[in-house]
Amino acid sequence: MEQLLEIKTIPIKYELKVNHASLEYQNSTAEVEISRDKGGMKIKSRPIKLHLDTYEARNSVVPTTKTMISQKAQQGKNVAYNATANYVREGQLLLNAKVGQGAEVLNQIFAERTAEPTGDFVLDFLPKAGPNIEWEEPEFNIEYQMDKLNFDTKIQKGDIQFIPGNIELSILQYPDIEIEYVGGPIYVPPSAAEIFEGHQIDVEA
Repeated sequence: MEQLLEIKTIPIKYELKVNHASLEYQNSTAEVEISRDKGGMKIKSRPIKLHLDTYEARNSVVPTTKTMISQKAQQGKNVAYNATANYVREGQLLLNAKVGQGAEVLNQIFAERTAEPTGDFVLDFLPKAGPNIEWEEPEFNIEYQMDKLNFDTKIQKGDIQFIPGNIELSILQYPDIEIEYVGGPIYVPPSAAEIFEGHQIDVEA
């Protein structure tokens, strides 16, 4: 028996793409801020200082009011002490005088009171005290400070990102079945086949 049908099976075609899992690292970034502090130079100079105290020297030549009052007070005390001593001595002379010697004792007392002063004269120099001199050493300082650079570094940490794997399936051709008739023409009714035997049939006509 002649085979009339030819059957072809078309299999499915697909493309399988596998993406493996991976780790992606994002680089860290760094920032640097630079600031500047200006320096400078400072010079400090102080000349010599002289302290001259002439109070005692001037006071010995021309006494101040305070010194003069103190000196006069001391002189008054000395005069009072001397006068007291003289009165006591004169009183002793009068007490020890004998009868008839009163006039002589009085003449002696008056003579002593009116007598010119005697004694050694002292040669003195003025001023008696010199000036008090004090001094401070000069000072010279130089302070130099260089400029300063300040660095402020900011570093951000890198990030690690995990990318999971996946599988991509692409269908390139779907499965199919092709059926082709490979036999001769079939006439209905079958008796009509004899008419067309040996003749070419123009289908387009």
